[in-house]
Amino acid sequence: MRSGNPALNENTFLDVSTGQLVSGAAPGAMTLNGTVNKTGIMLLMLVATAAYTWSLYTPENPGAVLPWLLVGGIGGFIVAIVTVFKKTWVPVTGPLYALLEGLFVGGVSAMFEARFPGIVMQAVMLTMGVLASLLLAYKSGLIKATENFKLGVVAATGGIALLYLVNIGMRLFGFEGMGFIHESSWMGIAFSGFVVVIAALNLVLDFDFIESGVEAGAPKYME
Repeated sequence: MRSGNPALNENTFLDVSTGQLVSGAAPGAMTLNGTVNKTGIMLLMLVATAAYTWSLYTPENPGAVLPWLLVGGIGGFIVAIVTVFKKTWVPVTGPLYALLEGLFVGGVSAMFEARFPGIVMQAVMLTMGVLASLLLAYKSGLIKATENFKLGVVAATGGIALLYLVNIGMRLFGFEGMGFIHESSWMGIAFSGFVVVIAALNLVLDFDFIESGVEAGAPKYME
């Protein structure tokens, strides 16, 4: 089993006390509806804190959101790392991560909106559209999360991440870097389109992972 989430791997659904794969829908086990409900709740929490930092930003005083950006970005990273090693803490770290990421996303979104009016709403609508489309394609069987599909998506995601890291390193040492990553040329647009497709296909891995957890009767906190 694979997922684009670093907190999830093939050992995720092993029982923490016995090291054995949990089987059967035992009382208090993870359910699909429970996962969906908790996802919705954390999305609302993220929107609430994002709206707060968004409201703080003004072109005259952009620094007003900087402390919240730092708290959200650094705090969210720390909470994510904690969750990787302490999965049983996720009923607390999950909502906390959503709140912290909301602070970060709201501030960054306000900055981009001030520079490129309308871009945030476009990004939100496209994100929701991609999510809905891929969920429909997954449930209808149009896209199947086979082992080869999972391996391909994970490999492509890792390759893209490595490419961006190399580009950052080149710029840090004074080299020009790989300009096509950011250019508006046909090559740059094609590369960006490829990155968007691979990023979207990672959602299919997450859909499959949720179903795997439900079928395995994973503990309730895994929702």
